[in-house]
Amino acid sequence: MKQVGPDLICLSHLRWNFVFQRPNHLMSRFAQERRVYFVEEPVFEDGPPRIEARHIEANLTVVVPHLRHGTEQEEALAQQRRLLNSFVREQDIRQPILWFYTPMSLPIAADVEPSLVVYDCMDELSAFRGAPPILRERERELFARADLVFTGGQSLYEAKRARHPSVHAFPSSVDAAHFAEARGQAADPDDQRDIPRPRLGFFGVIDERLDVELVARVAEERPDFQLVMLGPVVKIDPATLPRRPNIHWLGQKSYQDLPAYLGGWDVALMPFALNEATRFISPTKTLEYLAAGKPVVSTAIRDVVTPYGEKKAVHIADASTFVAAALAALAGPREEHIAIADEMVSATSWDKTWRSMSKLIADALQSKRPAAVRAEGNVPCSTL
Repeated sequence: MKQVGPDLICLSHLRWNFVFQRPNHLMSRFAQERRVYFVEEPVFEDGPPRIEARHIEANLTVVVPHLRHGTEQEEALAQQRRLLNSFVREQDIRQPILWFYTPMSLPIAADVEPSLVVYDCMDELSAFRGAPPILRERERELFARADLVFTGGQSLYEAKRARHPSVHAFPSSVDAAHFAEARGQAADPDDQRDIPRPRLGFFGVIDERLDVELVARVAEERPDFQLVMLGPVVKIDPATLPRRPNIHWLGQKSYQDLPAYLGGWDVALMPFALNEATRFISPTKTLEYLAAGKPVVSTAIRDVVTPYGEKKAVHIADASTFVAAALAALAGPREEHIAIADEMVSATSWDKTWRSMSKLIADALQSKRPAAVRAEGNVPCSTL
C-alpha cells in the first residue's frame, strides 16, 4: 500500500468487536490508504497499566489500554494519556489525523500533535442512559478544537450546525451487496429454522432506545406473529424483557450472518421508543433492511420519517397502529416496495460516504499547510 495521507488515530466509545457499524465501516476503508489505530476505552484488570495492540487487517490496529482495577477516574485518564503518548512514539506516528467518536476521549489525546481533528458525531451521547455530566462540556471543547465535524444524520446536523463553521451531514449508509444476499434462498440459521411464519424481525443493540412495551403489545395482540429479536442487551436488565412464546430473543449475531437471518423474515421492524435517546438517531438498519428487500415498519423516528416514510419506503406507525402497519407490510405489493427500496439504497453507500469524507479531509489538510508548501505542490491534494 502506498501511504496517501497522515496516519489516523480514532478514539471510540464503541469496541471494535461490539456491533459492526459506522466506525467499523469507515475505519476499514480509511485503512486502505493509511495506517489506522482504533483506540478503545480501557479494560480494567489486575496488573500494571499496559497497551494491547491487535492487528485486525492490513494497516488497521485496535488499541486497548489495560488499567488496574480500582484506578480513580482522573488517574485513569492520566494513565491512558501516558500510554497513548508512548504508543505514538513507538509506532513513529507523526502528526496524525485525530478522529473522535466521543468527546470524553479528548484529554487522552491532549499531547498528540495532530495534522487535523475530526469529530464524527454519530449520536447525541449526552442523551444516552448513564452519560457523564461532563460530556456536554467536553463536547464544547471538542467543537473548539475540531477542524471538521461530521454528523450521523440530518436531525443531528440541524442540532449541531450552528456550533462549528464546518459541519457536514453524513447519514447512515449501507453495504448494499452484503445485505442483498438476504434476497436469495439461503438456508435458515439453526436457531431460526423452526420458528413459524410470519416472522417479524429486529437486529441491533437492545437498550433504552428499544420500546420493549411495544414489542410485548405486538406479541400479545397477534400471537400468530413471531418476533425474532437479534442483538446484545445493554444498559437494561435482561430480566425486564417481555417473555412470550412468540418472542424469540436470539442474542447477538455477527455482521456476516445478518443476511441469513434477514432472508427468513417477512417484515423487518424498528420499534424504537420516542425519547431523548432516540431524538437524533439515524438507524443504520433502515437501509440494511431495504437492501435486503424487506418491508419495514418503524415508529416515528425523525430521520426515518424523512425521507423513508415520506417516500413510502417504510411504514410509519405508533403503538396503536403498529400491528395494522405490520399487516399492511405483509400484504403489500412486493415488486412496488422493491423498486422504491432499490431507488433509495442506490443513492448511497459506505464507499461514497468515505470518499466524500476523504475529500473534505484532503481539502482541510491542504488549507492548513503553509502557503509556500502549497505552492510547491509537495503534497498534492488529490493524493490524500
